[in-house]
Amino acid sequence: MAALFPRWANTVVRATLVAATCTLVGVPVALMAWVRTPNATRRYQPVAQPIAFDHRIHVTGQRIDCRYCHFSVERSASAGIPPSSTCVACHSDTWMRSSELALVRASIATGQAIRWSRVNALPDFVYFNHAIHVAKGVGCETCHGRVDRMAAVYQAAPLTMSWCVDCHRDPAPHLRPLSEITTMGWTPPTAQRAFGEELVRENNVRSLTNCTTCHR
Repeated sequence: MAALFPRWANTVVRATLVAATCTLVGVPVALMAWVRTPNATRRYQPVAQPIAFDHRIHVTGQRIDCRYCHFSVERSASAGIPPSSTCVACHSDTWMRSSELALVRASIATGQAIRWSRVNALPDFVYFNHAIHVAKGVGCETCHGRVDRMAAVYQAAPLTMSWCVDCHRDPAPHLRPLSEITTMGWTPPTAQRAFGEELVRENNVRSLTNCTTCHR
């Protein structure tokens, strides 16, 4: 038994070390994998809103440009949330008296903004500027998906760091003419690579990958 003990003890020690190593390495790896899944990124997950606003009707049916409601997207970091008065300009008196727009009426009467739920949310330590992306030819659809097909808007992109950095490293495949920024289902007139490279030169698009671009 005495002769076998060291071999047994060494086996236990080795097994313990292997288990500890697997735990130390495996847990971080598992966490890194999990944070990239839709469960963590909230990709494709429905977001409850105080009013059932159907983008399909407004974008496809009424052909309302994204910038009519998201009015500050071309000049500020935020795309802007439309005030309740924006709805009044389009909807008839009959619609405004409907139960579906009761919150809009209350908002206008009290001056209290409707508390819409954010769909695409980045961490507080990430700086994102809508205006510069729009000015360089990144279309709404590129990040937000086909909102013209969404009854209720959901997060279409993963919004992970690697997803953003991949585009920053090689922006050409994601660019379009400035006149087509809000067009849903846009397709390039020629091969996207060559067309995008031309837009890179035309709009002076730089490949910004330093940390301070997004972390300030």
